[in-house]
Amino acid sequence: MTAGENEVWLDDDAGPLVRPYTVTAGRTRPAVHLDMLSLVVATGQVPANLDPEHGMALELCRAPTSVAEVAAHLRLPVAVTKVLLADLVHWRAMTTRAPRPAAELTDRDLLEKLLDGLQRA
Repeated sequence: MTAGENEVWLDDDAGPLVRPYTVTAGRTRPAVHLDMLSLVVATGQVPANLDPEHGMALELCRAPTSVAEVAAHLRLPVAVTKVLLADLVHWRAMTTRAPRPAAELTDRDLLEKLLDGLQRA
């Protein structure tokens, strides 16, 4: 079955079905290196003509937020989220911070939040 011009593909649980590569215009690699635990934060600059996904990412990142958490909230694969966030960094709408060193990641609460975010994705 093919979708007609005015037909919307929906999944009752997931909402509109859009292939992830359409969100990134076919790009699969971010222009900026981002780790899943990298923190991203909005700078306050908002580029003109943002796609909805870019705008949602900016809203989520008013405070430093991990890439994994952004992906979970956007309900997008981490690879797609990294491309979107890299766009925002390139446009100077967002900055990145390195994740805390592994030696400091013994905070059980932080690890549980990360696991919860990944399970929601």
